Amino acid sequence: MILVTGSSGQIGTELVPYLRERYGRNEIISSDITDPTGTQTGYIKLDVTDRESLERAIEKYKITDIFHLAGILSAKGEKDPDLAYRVNLNGTYNVLEAAKRHSIDRVIIPSTIGVFGPETPRTGVPSITVLRPRTMYGITKVAAELLAQYYFEKFGLDVRSLRYPGIISYMAEPTAGTTDYAVEIFYYAVRLKRYTCYLRRDRRLPMMYMPDALRALVDLYEAKSEQLKIRNGYNVQAYSFTPEELYGKISERINGFEIDYRPDYRDGIAATWPESIDSSDAAKEWGFKFDYDLDKTVDDMIEHISEKLGISGKHFA
Repeated sequence: MILVTGSSGQIGTELVPYLRERYGRNEIISSDITDPTGTQTGYIKLDVTDRESLERAIEKYKITDIFHLAGILSAKGEKDPDLAYRVNLNGTYNVLEAAKRHSIDRVIIPSTIGVFGPETPRTGVPSITVLRPRTMYGITKVAAELLAQYYFEKFGLDVRSLRYPGIISYMAEPTAGTTDYAVEIFYYAVRLKRYTCYLRRDRRLPMMYMPDALRALVDLYEAKSEQLKIRNGYNVQAYSFTPEELYGKISERINGFEIDYRPDYRDGIAATWPESIDSSDAAKEWGFKFDYDLDKTVDDMIEHISEKLGISGKHFA
């Protein structure tokens, strides 16, 4: 039985049905801090900062594997660093300690490009590199990576991690991430044909589309343990682009779409992150690859968001 924490977030929203389709609906327990609705099945309310509740859930549902997605993202973390510390660091420690105590088979903990900082190389960043972030989000995720390595080496717990770039998805509208502009821009383009971007026009960042992000996480989960040489975080990305380049791709497809730029504190966060990261370790050791290039991503996003919002394609180029 697999437990997914933070299942109501951007990745969890799509990972849970992906896992259920792959392993069986009754094999997945999703969880988050909100009460279940009448339409949710296989869902439990769970706060990862409460270790006793976490351990009770593991025992009750006979959990064998955990995908730990619960976390506070970069922008929200800077507004509430205390919450980010408690959820991202204490919550991860609780998950690892509970996993050790209950002999969990595998723990998957996604990390992030937020672990990088100004001292990190700007391009082609390797998986093993300088990690000196300047946000509470990044600091807690570096600590989580080190904990993953520690629990593997000290206790033999099979912990696996990858570092996600910005994730683009049409299923859940963005919440509190610095790279969320790359999702917001599509909704504004389809709805209003105008978008105000909070990053500089030339702020290049690594990204990937959600279908590739989900497959990467499951490919890492299914890899044989002896294949894996890195436990704290494999770099993965599909492409890098700037807001201006993304605007250009969308404006080729949506007539009359306009953009302006008003950088705020989130651009300061993004400025500490690299422009591209090297995924070769992930490709070599467990077969990471991506199917969606930027053009394919843009086409798919516009198609699905238009369908979701019930807007016809008459205004598209």
